[in-house]
Amino acid sequence: MGRLEGKVALITGSDSGIGRATAVEFAIEGARVVVTYNSDEEGAKEALKEIESAGSSGIILQVDVSEEKEVENMFDKAIEEFGTVDILLNNAAVNGKGYRVEDMPTEVWDQAIKVNLYGYFYCIRRFVQIRKNSKEVKGKIINISSVHEEIAAPGTAEYCSSKGAVKMLMRTLALELAEDGINVNNIAPGMILTPMNQEAKDDKEERQKKIQNIPMKRAGTPEEVGKLAVFLASSDSDYITGSTYVVDGGLMRLLGQGA
Repeated sequence: MGRLEGKVALITGSDSGIGRATAVEFAIEGARVVVTYNSDEEGAKEALKEIESAGSSGIILQVDVSEEKEVENMFDKAIEEFGTVDILLNNAAVNGKGYRVEDMPTEVWDQAIKVNLYGYFYCIRRFVQIRKNSKEVKGKIINISSVHEEIAAPGTAEYCSSKGAVKMLMRTLALELAEDGINVNNIAPGMILTPMNQEAKDDKEERQKKIQNIPMKRAGTPEEVGKLAVFLASSDSDYITGSTYVVDGGLMRLLGQGA
């Protein structure tokens, strides 16, 4: 308890799922949290209530992370309220839409790249500028990636491509920022019971079918991802940078089985 005492964390897409669960875990550890949402204002309000119930405080900001000016405005408001941002967790993303590449509308491709990659880039760039202008440069960047930064899936080229790019963005940043004491790592969830897996959440039979590919034979919870994020946001991980932490119940270790 208290591992993030005195810190300010900004979490994109913290109105639901992994972002919301992480916001609560951060609050439990003492961080004040900037809760952001795109369309689900009620979800953001509920997240803030949970943060306050955990004994911390926060603010709610609406943002479309694919829009550069909105990201800048988000950080301006966070600085105005809290004076700085110590931890950035990039989480807001859109899922694959099920199109094969030859059938994919350009706007579907554009949306995934703009939200899942440009959005992370815009947030990271401003965050690094803020940390380098602070007395203590150190900071933590955590990107919620996906097992699909490594695993291809037909019908999700736009999603897999964006997540693969986030992997290389993280690795490059880790080298650029190591001497400044800014740690950069990815968390790559597998099947987690969030709105991105709404069908599996709602339909037990569908969930049972999907988890047969997972060695642990269950889906993960947003809270399990959030607890890992706490570690990566805390001083416990000060010597760790440039890595992807997979949270998938062993799914990725099945790659190549049966070959």
